[in-house]
Amino acid sequence: MAPEHDSNMLVSAVALLGAAVIAVPLFRRLGLGSVLGYLAAGLLIGPFGLGLFSDPHAILQFAELGVVMFLFIIGLEMRPSHLWHLRRQIFGLGTLQIAACTLGLTGVGMAFGFSPVVAFIGGAGFVLTSTAIVMQLLAERGDIALPHGQKMVSVLLFEDLLIVPLLALVSFLSPTTATETSAPHWISMLTGIASLAGLIAAGVWLLNPLFSILALARTREVMSAAALLVVLGSALLMEMGGLSMAMGAFLAGVLLSESTFRHQLEADVEPFRGLLLGLFFLAVGMSLDLKVVSENWTLIAAAVPAMMAMKALCIYLVARATHSSHHEALDRAVLMAQGGEFAFVLYGAAAASGLIDETVNANMTAVVVLSMVLTPLVVIVVRRFLKPASQSMDGIPIADGLEGSVLMIGFGRFGQVVSQALLARGVEVSIIDADVEMIRAAQGFGFTVYYGDGTRLDVLRASGAGKARQIAVCVENRATADRIVELVRSEFPQAKLLVRAFDREHARLLVGAGVDYQIRETFESALQAGGAALRLLDVSESEIADILAGIRERDSERFALEIAGGGYEAGLGMLLRNTPQTPSRPTPFSKPRTEGKALNEVPSESPT
Repeated sequence: MAPEHDSNMLVSAVALLGAAVIAVPLFRRLGLGSVLGYLAAGLLIGPFGLGLFSDPHAILQFAELGVVMFLFIIGLEMRPSHLWHLRRQIFGLGTLQIAACTLGLTGVGMAFGFSPVVAFIGGAGFVLTSTAIVMQLLAERGDIALPHGQKMVSVLLFEDLLIVPLLALVSFLSPTTATETSAPHWISMLTGIASLAGLIAAGVWLLNPLFSILALARTREVMSAAALLVVLGSALLMEMGGLSMAMGAFLAGVLLSESTFRHQLEADVEPFRGLLLGLFFLAVGMSLDLKVVSENWTLIAAAVPAMMAMKALCIYLVARATHSSHHEALDRAVLMAQGGEFAFVLYGAAAASGLIDETVNANMTAVVVLSMVLTPLVVIVVRRFLKPASQSMDGIPIADGLEGSVLMIGFGRFGQVVSQALLARGVEVSIIDADVEMIRAAQGFGFTVYYGDGTRLDVLRASGAGKARQIAVCVENRATADRIVELVRSEFPQAKLLVRAFDREHARLLVGAGVDYQIRETFESALQAGGAALRLLDVSESEIADILAGIRERDSERFALEIAGGGYEAGLGMLLRNTPQTPSRPTPFSKPRTEGKALNEVPSESPT
């Protein structure tokens, strides 16, 4: 029996990995995202697909560790001060959104003919958004750290806290315990508070000393084991207290966010997080009971869009009421319109306590799973048809009638540094940029930057290009820079042209286009870093100056050779290398007309 059991486990593991490896790249290639790929793969290999798995809920319980580890990594990025800064969003925005959505979804449940209590249980479960799906979609877009992403993270954290009072409320409403004393509810609440306090105390006084001691052993696998111990231990402590495992891991991450071991912990946990989170989505796909869906298809087919639409509407209205833009509110509503994994817990507890029967439990679970499956698809469809958010131009000056001696186009990192030398000399500088957010940020630092697209001839004229003595092209896009150079050279020949080059090839093209001065964006900063490296090796200042001057001279000669020879290979002989080689001869600036010949031939000696 043992070998057969081991063989079955191996087949299951191969099936899970194979489904993920095939489906996820395919769905990403089709532009449908990895989450939908995992869900489809799970449905295919699950009990109602190929039937390779018969108990997806067992896999789901194990795979929830992926969500736990994901929240731990998010916590590592949130220092306590930042989390405190989000307190109004967590408790203020979270409370408003949860209250509005619960009322709306309870109304939907009652419209479908359920009693107020059953409708409330169904709505409260659907309110608990899937942390895994929202976080994964935000991570794929790179939006977690952005303001609108942080608002969603804040609401998700509040929902994780909400599971405790909801479970206590289910127990209180249960007909089997209605006559009992309320002491057990208070005991469960106190247990949760004690677990939370214990985790915070351990994080403040134990975790950093523990990792400091383990670091002395200089054994990588021990540090990895300790990282897993912290994640799983904090999750277990929260679960024992009746709280969310993900919340425990998140708090552990926050408490370690200022530790010197933060980056190593993240690197140790990341591989497990990716695999287990993918397994979680596979298990959700397997959990879709197609038999229940087929038997109650009219109810489920109507309930899924109704619940998602009501939740999205409530989220949108709350977002607009809290001064979010239309685009941001709609994005949040679409991303958070589904139910989540905690709904399974709540519905299971309600069924066990007699508040809902097994048929209602199965139908509600199917509605939640379908909403989770549909969310990535809905997000793709909405984003494809949604127009990009229009930027507000309130308070943004438009380039018109500018007369500065120097016109600077682009005020990013490069342009800001260039401007300092000109302003220090008292030169009148007109600055234009096409990035509204950059202009607003510059206003906060006391700069006047005008809105204008430097690739348009009418904007250049309005910006004073026809009168400027110099035009500095400091944009952060090579194609944009080339277009501006072309316009300025043909329409405003009186202006000296200074351009930011992106690499040697771009610099050669700019010289060919007739710019007066070009500089590669990283050359001088890299030289200064090299000088600092020598200084740290106790090389004298005079020798450092000579070395840097020599490198500049060699680079100038190499660049001249590249221009004359038509490519980077023409100047390769000027490079200093770190491999043993025979001294290279300087490459001549022009190729000799005839090949060199020896003046006297030395006859070869015959062997003796």
